[in-house]
Amino acid sequence: MKDLDKLSNLEKVLYFFDNVWSAPYDITLIDQLMLPDFTITTAGKVISGRDEFKKWVVGFLHLMHESHLEPLDAFESDCGTKVVVRWKLTGINNGILGLPPNRQNIEFFGTAIWLIKDGKLAHNWVERNSHEVFQHHSSLPRS
Repeated sequence: MKDLDKLSNLEKVLYFFDNVWSAPYDITLIDQLMLPDFTITTAGKVISGRDEFKKWVVGFLHLMHESHLEPLDAFESDCGTKVVVRWKLTGINNGILGLPPNRQNIEFFGTAIWLIKDGKLAHNWVERNSHEVFQHHSSLPRS
């Protein structure tokens, strides 16, 4: 197992992307990488606490199979308290965004801003192109 305390804050975020949002989908890493009162603000909705966040991640992964999160750009603030990542998430539609689970390929692009406290991920503000993804996939022929 990797010694997560030895990773830079940027490396911790990328490790989270590689191992929680991408196979092997190790949800237990949330307990190791994040503060107990971790908060995510996603498209304006606030989810507080590691346990609630884990439930949200599991629900998302259920609706988007075979997900893979690819960082496109990533950088850390000079003081090390913020990490910003522009990313692409690909997978198989299993009902994401309320769409019919047609098993078609789907991809999102987004930006995540992370706050780091005491060497742990404390808050994540994330925005993604859900509206455009929904418009595109809802206009596809139904199978």
